[in-house]
Amino acid sequence: MLYQLMDQRFSDIEVRTQYLVGLGSKKTVSASIAVGSHVWVEDSEEAWLDGEVVEVNGEEIKVVCTSGKTVVASVANVYPKDPEAPPDGVDDMTKLAYLHEPGVLQNLRSRYDKNEIYTYTGNILIAVNPFQRLPHLYNNNMMEHYKGIALGELSPHPFAIADAAYRQYFVQMINEGISQSILVSGESGAGKTESTKMLMHYLAFMGGRAAGEGRTVEQQVLESTPVLEAFGNAKTLRNNNSSRFGKFVELQFNDRGKISGAAIRTYLLERSRVCQVSDPERNYHCFYMLCAAPAEDIEKYKVGNPRMFHYLNQSNCYELDGVDDSKEYLSTRRAMDVVGISSDEQDAIFRVVAAILHLGNIEFAKVSDSDASQPKDEQSQFHLKTAAELLMCNERSLEDSLCKRVIVTRDETITKSLDPDAAAVSRDAFAKIVYSRLFDWLVNKINNSIGQDPDSKFLIGVLDIYGFESFKTNSFEQFCINLTNEKLQQHFNQHVFKMEQEEYTKEEIDWSYIEFIDNQDILDLIEKKPGGIIALLDEACMFPRSTHETFAEKLYQTFSNHKRFTKPKLSRTDFTICHYAGDVTYQTELFLDKNKDYVVAEHQALLSASDCSFVSGLFPPLPEESSKTSKFSSIGSRFKQQLQALLETLSATEPHYIRCVKPNNLLKPAIFENSNVLQQLRCGGVMEAIRISCAGYPTRKTFDEFISRFKILEPNILNGSFDEATACRRLLNKVDLEGFQIGKTKVFLRAGQMAELDSHRNQFLGRSACIIQRKVRSYFTRKDFISLRMSAVQIQALCRGEVARYIYEKRRRMAAASNIQKDVRMFLARKTYVLLCSSAVFVQSGIRGMTARDELRFRKQTKAAIVIQSHCKGYLACSRFLWLKAATIATQCAWRAAKARKELRKLKLAAKETGALQEARIKLEKQVEELTWQLQLEKRMRADFEEAKNQETAKLQSAFEEMKMQFQETKELLMKEREAPNKLPEQVPFAQEVPVIDHELVDKLTAENEKLKRVDETEKKYEETNKLSEDRLKQALEAESKIIQLKTAMQRLEEKLSDIETEDQILRQQALKKSPSRVVSGHFFQRTPTLQNGHHEPPSPYKNFGSESLRRSNIERQRENVDTLIKCITGNLGFSEGKPVAAFTIYKCLVHWKSFEAERTNVFDRLIQIIGSAIEDEANKDNMAYWLSNTSTLLFLLQQTLKATGTAGKPPQPTSFFGRMAQGFRSSPSSANLQVGGLDVRQIEAKYPALLFKQQLSAYVEKIYGIIRDNAKKELSSLISLCIEEARTPRETSSGSSSINDSSPTSPHWHNIIKNLNGLLYTLKDHFKKLYQVPPVLVQRICTQIFTFINVQLFNSLLLHKECCTFSSAEYVKAGLDELELWCGHAQAEYAGTSWDELKHVRQAVGFLVIHQKSRITYEDITTDLCPILSIQQLHRICTLYGDDNYNTPTVSVSPEVISSMKELMPEDSSDAESNSFLLDDNSCIPFSVDDISSSLHESDFTGVKPAAELLENPDFDFLQG
Repeated sequence: MLYQLMDQRFSDIEVRTQYLVGLGSKKTVSASIAVGSHVWVEDSEEAWLDGEVVEVNGEEIKVVCTSGKTVVASVANVYPKDPEAPPDGVDDMTKLAYLHEPGVLQNLRSRYDKNEIYTYTGNILIAVNPFQRLPHLYNNNMMEHYKGIALGELSPHPFAIADAAYRQYFVQMINEGISQSILVSGESGAGKTESTKMLMHYLAFMGGRAAGEGRTVEQQVLESTPVLEAFGNAKTLRNNNSSRFGKFVELQFNDRGKISGAAIRTYLLERSRVCQVSDPERNYHCFYMLCAAPAEDIEKYKVGNPRMFHYLNQSNCYELDGVDDSKEYLSTRRAMDVVGISSDEQDAIFRVVAAILHLGNIEFAKVSDSDASQPKDEQSQFHLKTAAELLMCNERSLEDSLCKRVIVTRDETITKSLDPDAAAVSRDAFAKIVYSRLFDWLVNKINNSIGQDPDSKFLIGVLDIYGFESFKTNSFEQFCINLTNEKLQQHFNQHVFKMEQEEYTKEEIDWSYIEFIDNQDILDLIEKKPGGIIALLDEACMFPRSTHETFAEKLYQTFSNHKRFTKPKLSRTDFTICHYAGDVTYQTELFLDKNKDYVVAEHQALLSASDCSFVSGLFPPLPEESSKTSKFSSIGSRFKQQLQALLETLSATEPHYIRCVKPNNLLKPAIFENSNVLQQLRCGGVMEAIRISCAGYPTRKTFDEFISRFKILEPNILNGSFDEATACRRLLNKVDLEGFQIGKTKVFLRAGQMAELDSHRNQFLGRSACIIQRKVRSYFTRKDFISLRMSAVQIQALCRGEVARYIYEKRRRMAAASNIQKDVRMFLARKTYVLLCSSAVFVQSGIRGMTARDELRFRKQTKAAIVIQSHCKGYLACSRFLWLKAATIATQCAWRAAKARKELRKLKLAAKETGALQEARIKLEKQVEELTWQLQLEKRMRADFEEAKNQETAKLQSAFEEMKMQFQETKELLMKEREAPNKLPEQVPFAQEVPVIDHELVDKLTAENEKLKRVDETEKKYEETNKLSEDRLKQALEAESKIIQLKTAMQRLEEKLSDIETEDQILRQQALKKSPSRVVSGHFFQRTPTLQNGHHEPPSPYKNFGSESLRRSNIERQRENVDTLIKCITGNLGFSEGKPVAAFTIYKCLVHWKSFEAERTNVFDRLIQIIGSAIEDEANKDNMAYWLSNTSTLLFLLQQTLKATGTAGKPPQPTSFFGRMAQGFRSSPSSANLQVGGLDVRQIEAKYPALLFKQQLSAYVEKIYGIIRDNAKKELSSLISLCIEEARTPRETSSGSSSINDSSPTSPHWHNIIKNLNGLLYTLKDHFKKLYQVPPVLVQRICTQIFTFINVQLFNSLLLHKECCTFSSAEYVKAGLDELELWCGHAQAEYAGTSWDELKHVRQAVGFLVIHQKSRITYEDITTDLCPILSIQQLHRICTLYGDDNYNTPTVSVSPEVISSMKELMPEDSSDAESNSFLLDDNSCIPFSVDDISSSLHESDFTGVKPAAELLENPDFDFLQG
């Protein structure tokens, strides 16, 4: 591909400086330029524009171009134009009168417009791509037409070049024995491939076998092109069928001139395209053909839509216009059949192609706790398996070869795992080497199938090679391609020079040595040994530690003084080479990797062991001896050897050249871009060939043409009897030209001499034109004088008439003005009178309205006073009633409590008897229920009283404010009335003062003062009521604590009573056993004792209960076990397997003791008391987190285990431990097995104590959560306040530039906030080095509420403080928010949750404040894009407060139109300046439920949790080990 290159160096060797060599120098050209001359001037857009000289000022001329543009140019920068050149151009540009850049360009364009796409330049054919089908140029009739015709006799055509090569082949074969070659070159999209096809068709037509002989070889040669195009061509930016490799086709001929063999040589396939495709390019055609294959083939190779493959979907281009991939697939199959590829081999080829596609879809992910990689997901595993099946290799081995590397050392073999990125690179390298080997196999197969003639001594070679390339990023491939073009350019220059010498020899003229630019210095720079770039690259590749940086440094050191080598200023690893076509900058990042020609050992071993013979044949196993003795091999060296062999082949042949040109980059017909074509001609060497011609005799005219053009200079030569050569010599001597040559048939002129001849010719024609112009101008001047005289007479008549009409119009306007003045004066007088009348009426109406409003205001004030009095009286009455009611309830509670204490003392005295204790228990239960009900009633009454009190207070405050306002208005009115009499004497000095006292107003003010005093008394009563309510609240709390103590004492009495009942029963049973009647009563029911709290022992007829001391020891043992548990959990038991040991131990004990099924027990109360006493120290973070973890985990276990049950319709349950034991053994289990955290537990129908304990435990979880959250808020509050104060502090900027160093995130206050958050997260998550301490859902809710608090504090500070609502303060806050965002990212979503989203208000506000040029922002931009979450009031507040002088920003943030739009949309109640509706409120609710905790801990595993070690040593707790 060839791009437009801007080469400063090229200006030194441009063609136009060479045209002026010799006798026709600048002086000659400047002398030939005169007014009226036709010239070419340079243009930046169209390259060259033609025009006519209209003015000459020394060395500068003014040219009017045919396009209408006027240009001022220097004489040295213009070229003469041949006005007599044929409009359709000439077929051979050596026939042009002026052989220079604009002349060549114009000739090509003229022919292209007529669909004449081929033009000669001597023996060089220039082919311009028409981008359309021209079938009439390439049929068999056209081949017959060119058969045996000499070059130049017919129109230019590739068939003529091919025929010339074929005919010279026979002549050289007979005489000298030299082969022929045709070199086709050009940039991508210029039509090289199509031109090569035409050459191959013609050579096959000329050298093919007869119809009966079977044209096998030539047919295979022709059919090999579609196969190679399918696997070696792709769509690029400038060509839909660009060859991504170089190809040299050798056609071997026998003695009879028939094709006897052929061979194809390829160069540098673009491997990287297999894995990397730029949009909108495509990968190689074969991939898309396979995806469009018939259904059976798609299913067979497991392919589908190309959009599903990574190697194809990197570009959005999947189809080509006018190309059907399904048909191309079948055509390629048929071509494979022709070239001799069997069906099995075709199947294997497409299996490999499909495997490459599946390899590209394998993605890799990192293995946890390791740097190794593995297939990312099931989809990647599927493609891996499919690729292994298609390549017929082991799936596991394929995965290992991609994800691992084996390093062989002297002592051992080390297997190294690759990370995901390295594995992806290994996958791409694997795909590229497989495709490269496949392409090489195809070329070898085609060559073997076609066959070569060993007896053939001569050949005709067709070279289809890529053109000069220069991209934005140039790598190793472009380096090799441009080296090829440098070599071919040198070969081309030598050939052109040789043809020029042959032309001079043929015409028998004297000539001297012609210099031409030699690019040998560039070739030495690249390929010279040992100091060339390729040699240095090979040297760097042989050292393992070499990198592209060291390679670049080596280049800089070696070629620092080379004129063709430069180092870019803005890069440390790039280098630039000055090629013949322009400067190209190469990036060395991938030079070393792409130069290494080796296969990864793992890939070689894997594919060599493939079950598919085709695949294993692509990678034959290397002998161990050869691998040990083999030298380093590089692609660069191998490519240089191939290129040298190609040039040796070309040097041994007679070359013919076809230069393909792309007229435009749009790939569309009928578009000719001058600059693009001109640059291609320069880079293709065409202009260099013209330069060589111009260095000698560029203008060559036959005798007839020369005499016909310049006979006007010497008309006498036509009358004499001179031959043509003598006539031409006389014409040249006439104008005193020197240095020309007269050949046998042509006149040879130096550069510039043709322009000088045209100058003399133009001068002669100019003198003749002057005579004609003189006569014509005289005629037209007389004619204009007569016309002018007649016009003057007519103008005088018209002027006199116009003056008369003007005088009449002036008099008429004066009369009209008098009438207008009269009417205007009358109108003004009438308007003044009407204005006075309307003013008087308006003043009268205003006075009357003011009087009416004063009366209305007085009536409203009177009515408002009455309403205030009624509300005040009602409030006082209601307050007294509520106070009496509360006092009565408090008295009743105190009396009942005293009475209950008396009854309790009585019960204690009567506790010795069983009946008395039973009765006391029942009474105490009733009393406790009554007291509990009364306490709840008192709480509800107190809440109602507080609510009523708040409502009354609000009403009184509003009434008080209204009264203050009314009092102020009344006071102002009174002051005005008092000032009125003082002003009256000043206005009316003669009036007598009369004292006036408004008794009514005084009485009114006195009454209002009394009301205000009452309001003060009401406030005092309100304060007293508040104090009384607080005292009652304290009393209620004390009563509540006493009730809890009574309940505890009652439970202990119940247990003693139950124990006494059980002992009595046991004694009775023993007595019955000893009595004679025990046989009759053998079926008497016996109760079993309770060994532990809830533990039962089955009844046995052989059980001897022992003495009374043994029974008492069992009861005491139960209490000791409970005491031991309580004592154990008082300390910090820590965690086991990331779970709290205390919670797990409590749960196991309660389940074993069956405490959840007990109607009454004190275990739960004691546990609650322990938890309450443990969290009294709220400042201890670790302790609070420890108990939050225990309580939440225990609550989760209770939630999963307990289920509520009803008591209606069931018999009364035993209340003692012994009774529960007996019932437990008699009754069937009422629970179902359930898996909770890996534990097999029973779901129990919980009784009231268990359900109450669950509720209390839930309350403690919420309380501990609130304490931790509030403590964190308190600590952060002071830090946020410091940040706000620092944001409010103005920061100065140094040296006139803005700087935010003082408000950068390095501020200690923001660091303290982050440090505080890290400490909180450390305490809640991993303080004890376990998996977690607190359930993640609670940590997430705490972080979310803390960030909500930060959002409220920062956002309100922006809206309340003008100093914070500035640009610099916003940048300071934004820097802190960035730190918080980083913290959220490090904290992980499991714990941070949606914390970052809680800062949305302050984030959007700060983002708005730091935007520059806010005046350009519209209201829709603010509400929809910048701050969609903020309300209108908040946006209005920010916009009105914004201002910052430190950053040179205006104090008005947005345009007035946006402010007015906000005001219109704001609700009416928010228009008050004192309204705080724009502020945010902090939410302190409990944001979780028991179900949230359960879902968070649902996946927890408790199987490995170990109970407290202290209890495991106690034999009574052996059940904990189960």
